[in-house]
Amino acid sequence: MNKELYDKRNSMYGPQVVAALEKRNFRAFYCATKEEALEKAMSLIPQDHVVGWGGSATINEIGLVDELKKEGYALLDRDSEPDPVKKASIMRRIIAEADTFITSSNAITEDGQLLNVDGSGNRVAAITYGPSNVVVIAGINKIVRDIEDARDRIRTIAAPVNAQRFPLNTPCKLTGKCAECLSDDCICAHWVQTRICKPIGRIKVIIVGEDLGF
Repeated sequence: MNKELYDKRNSMYGPQVVAALEKRNFRAFYCATKEEALEKAMSLIPQDHVVGWGGSATINEIGLVDELKKEGYALLDRDSEPDPVKKASIMRRIIAEADTFITSSNAITEDGQLLNVDGSGNRVAAITYGPSNVVVIAGINKIVRDIEDARDRIRTIAAPVNAQRFPLNTPCKLTGKCAECLSDDCICAHWVQTRICKPIGRIKVIIVGEDLGF
């Protein structure tokens, strides 16, 4: 891969998606690297906020959770709780009690819409009607042409790859592709399309000019 050519393309493409997001009342930013994205994300989270998050490889890849811990933020840390009942309680508290919610997005369209899918619904609930400040960090690999392409990306990449992390019994875990299953273990129960940010500016989106997450 010729990184210089990819970086040049990303530096033109990413800001176009940022402009599309801003037309839909998101606050949006383009950062060329994950280091810049970490700095920008931290600037969007007030020091006195209680912070929670959904399951996200991206926020860990940029080091955001570690940085929040280092800076002494008050955290609702779901990932450090081994007991599943207590963990579920923390996930509910995040929706009701956190001031900032950090997450990625399964897909972002070129015209500035977010598409996310959840198994339990905690992440999409926080995005749609949870904390007053939502910070979304997404690698440029999450950008697709339109909502149909976003659905395809989730079915062919995001969900089958994500399923490998868990002890599930779903077709995508066993075959690597979506079967539109009705399994009890299904991780695609709730599909949420965010076509406009309301209230204005509540959701901040950082597009990163690198591949992050899946």
